[in-house]
Amino acid sequence: MTKAAVILAGGSSKRFGRDKCLIDLVGVPLVLRVADRVSAIVDEKVVVVGSDLQRRTLVNLLGSKAKVVVDKYEGQSPLIGALTGFESVDAAYSLLLPCDAPFVSSEIASVLLELCVNRTAVIPRWPNGYVEPLQAAYKTKYALNAAREALDEGERDLLSMISRLRGIRYVSTLVLQQYDPNLLTFFNVNTPQDLKKAESMVEKTFK
Repeated sequence: MTKAAVILAGGSSKRFGRDKCLIDLVGVPLVLRVADRVSAIVDEKVVVVGSDLQRRTLVNLLGSKAKVVVDKYEGQSPLIGALTGFESVDAAYSLLLPCDAPFVSSEIASVLLELCVNRTAVIPRWPNGYVEPLQAAYKTKYALNAAREALDEGERDLLSMISRLRGIRYVSTLVLQQYDPNLLTFFNVNTPQDLKKAESMVEKTFK
């Protein structure tokens, strides 16, 4: 079973005024934190960016830690990033991740990938029904085909890809709490306030 991590880093970061993936969190850029946290559980890592300038910057930053590819299609959206990532990996199964989740749980990621055998996807789901398509495992070939179909029909969101998959397994976040009691894996740095909160968590818990 070959496994990949596809990390989406091409989104705009208007609230920060610069690439969110490069934001420094206690000395380490966010994208590097995400890549490092799943490094031991996957066979390959691909970071998807939105421009050649981003690619050059991240190639210098990541070195041999991950392959960096540019979105292959017009427009920027998580679906386009996912499609580009799925096209760029050789692994049978892919973990799809955002670049701004510095506390990604390698345990949860590993569980999602293992559960994905004989499924098209394994997606965390909150008690209110909200799903986490950007911290989920996918059978690469099926997700790639579904993403292409969605894009061909003019859709741009990940839920449009998911709606075309059959055989999905949803895993309750209540179950995932046994691996990550505070579910910090789903914490995203979207604002300067989030960054301050993350800095506090790193200093207290992850040093």
